[in-house]
Amino acid sequence: MGVRIVDLSVPLENYAAEYHSAKIEYIDHYDFANRVARTWGLDAADFPEPHVGGAVDEVALTSHAGTHVDAPWHFGPLTEGKPGKTIDELPLEWCYGDGVVLDFSSKADGEYIDVGDVEQALGDIGHELTAGEIVLFHTGAGSHWGRPDYVRRGAGLTADVVFWLVDRGVKMMGTDAYSLDIPLHMMAERLKEGDKDAFFPVHRAGRDVEYAHAEKVVNLDRLPPTGFKVSLFPVKIRKGSGAWCRAVAIIED
Repeated sequence: MGVRIVDLSVPLENYAAEYHSAKIEYIDHYDFANRVARTWGLDAADFPEPHVGGAVDEVALTSHAGTHVDAPWHFGPLTEGKPGKTIDELPLEWCYGDGVVLDFSSKADGEYIDVGDVEQALGDIGHELTAGEIVLFHTGAGSHWGRPDYVRRGAGLTADVVFWLVDRGVKMMGTDAYSLDIPLHMMAERLKEGDKDAFFPVHRAGRDVEYAHAEKVVNLDRLPPTGFKVSLFPVKIRKGSGAWCRAVAIIED
């Protein structure tokens, strides 16, 4: 029996088509060698080779750039009346488990995914959720990564879907879109029209029930509906609201 690993992550990169792009300075072997020489009062010409130094990268970014996990603290100061967990407090058990992909790529950008849609999608694949599973929403937005319109793509959940999933023991969910909510520009327009409930309902649901979610989890079209493991372990940032992760699916063939 072999194991196949599918990369579900987008890279951190300069000028990424998202609101949380990174700023990366690449320092090559020669530049780093010169920096070492200056620091220690040496002459780089005396090094055994002119590039004796390890290449390094200086990265400036938010904790929500690229593929990442949102901690309960991101959703609000309190969850279920208690201080929301920060990313370093997130139970690691939430971040690894059996995966379930629900395909909503036929929905239009900005359309809602409601509880009835989720029940229908689970029925279509003949699956009943169990506690600890990680539910991934394939909206089709992932195929637009790297394009300027990426942040405007994808369907979003209603808050009731979050409550429904958490009630069934799901503590982690994810999407290939920029957010589990509908695209931000659409929420902003609805807010301008007076619809306050349309503004980040999925994130605000995290104030009422404790859960976490991952965003920009791509390549979901390469996965079966069930029968695989998902790993979403976030980097441990003390008191962080979220953190980057190398999301992968593990499939035993």
